[in-house]
Amino acid sequence: MTDTHADPAPNSAAAKPVLYEVLDSGVAVLTFNRPERMNGWGGGLAAGFYAGMDAAEADPDVRAIVVTGSGRAFCAGADMGDLSSISSASVDSAGDADLTKMVGERHPLFVTTVSKPVIAAINGACAGIGLTQALMCDIRFAAAGAKFTTSFVRRGLIAEYGISWILPKVIGWGAALDLLLSGRVFYAEEAFELGMVKEVVTPDELLGRTIEYAEDIAANCAPSSLAVIKRQVYGDALREAQDASGRAETLMHESMQRPDFIEGITAFFEKRPPNFPPLT
Repeated sequence: MTDTHADPAPNSAAAKPVLYEVLDSGVAVLTFNRPERMNGWGGGLAAGFYAGMDAAEADPDVRAIVVTGSGRAFCAGADMGDLSSISSASVDSAGDADLTKMVGERHPLFVTTVSKPVIAAINGACAGIGLTQALMCDIRFAAAGAKFTTSFVRRGLIAEYGISWILPKVIGWGAALDLLLSGRVFYAEEAFELGMVKEVVTPDELLGRTIEYAEDIAANCAPSSLAVIKRQVYGDALREAQDASGRAETLMHESMQRPDFIEGITAFFEKRPPNFPPLT
């Protein structure tokens, strides 16, 4: 691997929440780089991710983009450190939380508008908004044994930021409802059976195999064709996606005003099963 372009962020690599590298083969690699936080999605990670995506989109030498994570996780969901203050807050004040500070200025749906193929190399835990981000990538590879979960119902939340739109399109209606309504953990092998990921490979081979796939696209596929085909595929399916994503943001604010959310977060930190109240 040769780094032929400067990282868009000027600070030291150790401190960068997202690493950015462009290979001589025309593949940009974005790496979530908060392993000590399981690459939890927060404002800093989001800003670095979108800066990298913008740099790759603007660079004519980049033909394909690979997204992966460092350490044991791809992205284990929202950074619980960002939510820790909410766990001790009142329901009213939780409902006033600034979601942009936690999830960033853009919706995950943004990834589908990038003109170049975006390929996820899911190296480990992929949960919540991390799973939403992975699903918005065009193609997914996964490491054997990687854990997945939607998790929202187990935190007193709703299907956020377009996952209720993309997941049924990727794996089908029934399977999507199973994963969304149960919030259960499933593994890369089941994700492959459901059609969520293209291939499952050993952890050591994951990034190399994903880059190899991206390099084949970079070497043999016309960038103009790639851009038009992406617009065709998502354009035909996106007619109601913006509405779904916008409504999900409203529903998210509403869910954060309910006791279920406080209980879900509190139970997480106390490492106990949640005790959600019945529906009234």
